[in-house]
Amino acid sequence: MKKKLNQPGQKRVVIDRVEPSLDGGAFPIKRVLGESVQVEADILADGHDLLRASLLVRPKGARTWRETPLKPAGNDLWRGCFSVDSLGYWEYTLRAWIDHSQTWREGLRKKHDADVADDTDLEIGAALVRAAAGRARGKDARRLEDLAATLADRSKSLDRRVEAALEKTAEELVDRYPDLSHKTELPQPLRVWVDRERAGFSAWYELFPRSAGIAAAAPAVGGPAGESPALPHGTFRDVIALLPEIARMGFDILYLPPIHPIGETKRKGRNNTTQAAAGDPGSPWAIGSAEGGHRAIHPRLGSREDFLDLVEKARTYQMEIALDIAFQCSPDHPWVEEHPQWFVHRPDGSIQYAENPPKKYEDIYPLDFETDDWEALWNELLQVFLYWIDCGVQVFRVDNPHTKSFPFWEWLIEEVHQRWPEVIFLAEAFTRPKRMYRLAKGGFTQSYTYFTWRNSPEELRQYLTELTREKPREFFRPNFWPNTPDILHEDLQSGNPAAFAARLVLAATLSSNYGIYGPAYELLEHKPVRPGSEEYLNSEKYEIRTWNRHDPRSIAPLITRVNEIRRKNRALQSNRNLRFHAVTNPHLLCYSKTDDDGDNIVLVCVNMDYSGVQSGKVEFSLPAVGPYPHHPFVVRDLLSGHSWTWHDYWNYLELDPAISPVHLFVIDR
Repeated sequence: MKKKLNQPGQKRVVIDRVEPSLDGGAFPIKRVLGESVQVEADILADGHDLLRASLLVRPKGARTWRETPLKPAGNDLWRGCFSVDSLGYWEYTLRAWIDHSQTWREGLRKKHDADVADDTDLEIGAALVRAAAGRARGKDARRLEDLAATLADRSKSLDRRVEAALEKTAEELVDRYPDLSHKTELPQPLRVWVDRERAGFSAWYELFPRSAGIAAAAPAVGGPAGESPALPHGTFRDVIALLPEIARMGFDILYLPPIHPIGETKRKGRNNTTQAAAGDPGSPWAIGSAEGGHRAIHPRLGSREDFLDLVEKARTYQMEIALDIAFQCSPDHPWVEEHPQWFVHRPDGSIQYAENPPKKYEDIYPLDFETDDWEALWNELLQVFLYWIDCGVQVFRVDNPHTKSFPFWEWLIEEVHQRWPEVIFLAEAFTRPKRMYRLAKGGFTQSYTYFTWRNSPEELRQYLTELTREKPREFFRPNFWPNTPDILHEDLQSGNPAAFAARLVLAATLSSNYGIYGPAYELLEHKPVRPGSEEYLNSEKYEIRTWNRHDPRSIAPLITRVNEIRRKNRALQSNRNLRFHAVTNPHLLCYSKTDDDGDNIVLVCVNMDYSGVQSGKVEFSLPAVGPYPHHPFVVRDLLSGHSWTWHDYWNYLELDPAISPVHLFVIDR
């Protein structure tokens, strides 16, 4: 009995190890508008026949493919490249085949050089050319027929027919109509998701609107210490008054924590105490009250019209408003009464509040993603996003997405992107690496990272190598934050301005996307609630704060300058050309970034000993990043304005944190 084969036996070409691809094509890789995709694969066949291969690309839904040849790179490796020029999904696939025409021409050339070619060789070629004519149309078909006749015409000399066969234009004409009857293609096209430019390059600034009132009305009043609960509640109008200042600092995304009504039941007090005093505003993440839930606005912040005005005014400063989406509820949220099936119930019938033993978050009810009513839950959560998109919001920071199901996020982000491919999702998931990576594969545009806890040169080298040189570079876009309202790292708790300056520059130059929680950062807020804690004392999560934005200690001028440098240097607007450099002092971290053309080179050197002068030699070889070997070149510090003449390979530097812990060099050539 003959065994039935599952593929045509004439297919001899094998396509293997295609890169980039994620999990066999289960997920798309990511790019931003205008970026390129470098594709490579092992393509091989038995025997000595010559191969051809091509890269086929199209925006998803387009009828026709754009086809470009792949080029052999040695050892059966083939490479190609394409650029993406529209938002949304793109598809790419590979095609490879035995090229009998090329194989015949190469053999004919060798035989003719050895003076052993004969009429039979020309007849074989005539048949191949005649077959190509059958695949052609119009003028090309006639030209191919004429060529086939010439090759088969024994009345002409052998040398003349060989010359006609090997003539360059004839070769190009035949190659235009290949025999693809036994071609090999990928089983399914691979995908690219293309985001707008801000997905790849952005600077975020986080602030609590309820603390904007005093800062907007009287900037010089108050200080970094916590104030009484009687302080006036800030509004969207107060935030609008701060837009010029935030724009001057160079930020393009203003991120607001949840702006919804806050529950009264089990409300947290100052410094996360379990008993709220009269007037304590509660945590914005305890979402929902009798005044509404995730599609409502805290009445003390203003009206929907006020919010729409904030979104519009931000645009006039080339900024966008990002909203925090936290899918959890206070006990007072309308969903608790309207949809009790969306929550986990304990044996006594009460709803299970959030816990992270020994911590209890009795002011928050998590949603149950195993509910039998999951379809209604999913659709309601989708409506939350659609509502705010309808209000003009196109950027969302999503709170703890790793505590909701992966299939839910993949569905929701796909639903949103089908209508609004420009929407950006930032995943706030401080969890295990594979969870973070799965969320990114499933559609999240950007991701929080472990940057905050990578605090030595070697830790940063290892981590950035993983993010920018290994597989995550194709789907995981890091967004570096030196602080958040939840995280005051030990390195900042000294209050040393050098630590704040260094961590700012590291975040802003190692990653093309970064953010700070302000004004805590520029005002060097550094006191923890207790020793060993990463929580702020008098945390703004639980009370209204005053901030003296005109404090002379503020590092706002440095932040402004760093953001200006980022905007003016294309090398800092991508993570793809990051390169670390050897240095003789383990306290120093040195790295460079280069734009795609190699014209803009930025070298960053950071002293990560924030209390002592450190010096050493850094290996920086221009041949590795530019075309001028062994010539002296000038390094110009964009922060201090000072310049030095360097030579290839090893050069001396010294960094005194009392002056500046950082050199941010541009290479002048």
